[in-house]
Formats: sequence, structure tokens, C-alpha cells
Amino acid sequence: MVDLNATSFNNSGEKMSQVFEGYERQYCELSANLSKKITSASLLDGERKKQKLSELNGGLEDAEALIRKMDLEARSLPPSVKATLLAKLREYKTDLNNLKTEVKRITSANANQAARDELLESGMADTRMVSSDQRGRLMMSTEKLDKSGERIRESRKTMLETEELGVSILHDLHQQVNLFYMHTTR
Repeated sequence: MVDLNATSFNNSGEKMSQVFEGYERQYCELSANLSKKITSASLLDGERKKQKLSELNGGLEDAEALIRKMDLEARSLPPSVKATLLAKLREYKTDLNNLKTEVKRITSANANQAARDELLESGMADTRMVSSDQRGRLMMSTEKLDKSGERIRESRKTMLETEELGVSILHDLHQQVNLFYMHTTR
């Protein structure tokens, strides 16, 4: 955790950037808050722990953003002030890295147990699901193939009936033409 009573004057007495001081104050409050949340998260388990870890990750992102802002502000100041602020910034970065390490430790302990449980449960379930899924697809494909075969048979039957009807009509027309020809030639 970071010291909230950090001095706002450098060695030569020049006033430090008020913007930097504002970011510094925000970071110190956030760092203290994250430390408390890390302690409480390590005591939780299940869904409440996941929720707390999500809050912690959001807080870490906010802290990183503040450090980036402080870095930009410190680098924009005169060299005499910049050196002091960059030294403070290194301490804050170390503090943030320690916070991240603690969150990773809590997360990995939670993830290791969850991964172990998932592997044990999903190993057999995946095999059954894949087998069941393949069986279902095979049955669906067979059913589609049977329906297609039946449609082909019906189409062929219709085609043969149509051809037979056409032949019959042509035969009748041929007879009528012959009859007509016989009547006209007499």
C-alpha cells in the first residue's frame, strides 16, 4: 500500500504538479481499497469470489490508467520536479505489480480447482455428447436419404404414368388422323 502523506514539495521547494497530486491521491485511495478487497476475496469462494475478482480486475485497470496519467504528467514537467515524481511513480508501479500478483494468486487458486473439476466432469460428458451427437446426425442423414429416395421413386412413377398417357394420346390421335384421312379420301 502507498503512503497517503507523500510530500508535495521537492528538495528545492518547488510546488509539484497539482494534476499529478490529484492522480496520486486517487491512486493511493484505490490501492488501499484494492488491498482490502484482496484480503476479503481470499476468504470467499464460489460465485461471490468470482464477483469480487471481477471487481478487483476492474480496480486494477483503473489503477493502471492512473499510473499512465501520472507518468504522462510527470514527464511533462521540468527536470528538477520530474526526477522526484518518476521515483514516486516507480514505487507506485511496484505497488501495483504486488497487487496484481496477489490477485493472480487468488485467481489461480480458484482457476486450478475449477479446471480440475471441469476436466473430471467434462471428460466423460464430452465423450457421451460426441457419441450422441454423431448418432443423431447419422440418424438425421439416414432419414433425409430415405425421404430423397422415396421422392425419386414417386417422381419416376409419375414420369412413367405421364409417358404412358402421352403414348396413349398419340396413339388415339394417330387413329383419329387415320379415320379422318379415310373419310376424306372416299
